[in-house]
Amino acid sequence: MQNPSEIVSQVRDSVTHAAVEATTVGSQVGSQVGDFIRTQRNAAQVSLRELARSAGVSNPYLSQVERGLRKPSAEILAQIARGLKISAETLYEQAGILDRRSGTPDTVTAIRSDPALSERHKAVLLDLYESLASPPTPQNTPLSNKEEHP
Repeated sequence: MQNPSEIVSQVRDSVTHAAVEATTVGSQVGSQVGDFIRTQRNAAQVSLRELARSAGVSNPYLSQVERGLRKPSAEILAQIARGLKISAETLYEQAGILDRRSGTPDTVTAIRSDPALSERHKAVLLDLYESLASPPTPQNTPLSNKEEHP
């Protein structure tokens, strides 16, 4: 039978190990979403300062998010998404808050980085892409046979 101090030591080691693993996983998620935000910001040709101002977050905080040093809340992600003019769901997926839907972040990046498109065209294409890549809902399902076409 182990003495109490050995048990306490084993429990302490287990807790420390679990905390290190949780920190590692958390920083990987933070780094992934930060890299994605930086990629989207660069594709939109927006400076860190401009995005921070339009998202309503501080410049140093946004820099830390991009470098994976901070893990932003869902509310902050929504503000950043608004500043980038992308859906909040896209950032939620990158942060692991939502399960990935159909479609790829690479497509969004390609649209945003195309120099031949105006900002208005990019916004329209992104809206269209997101509606086509999302799972069917009652609003975007095809007309049933019972409905008459005009």
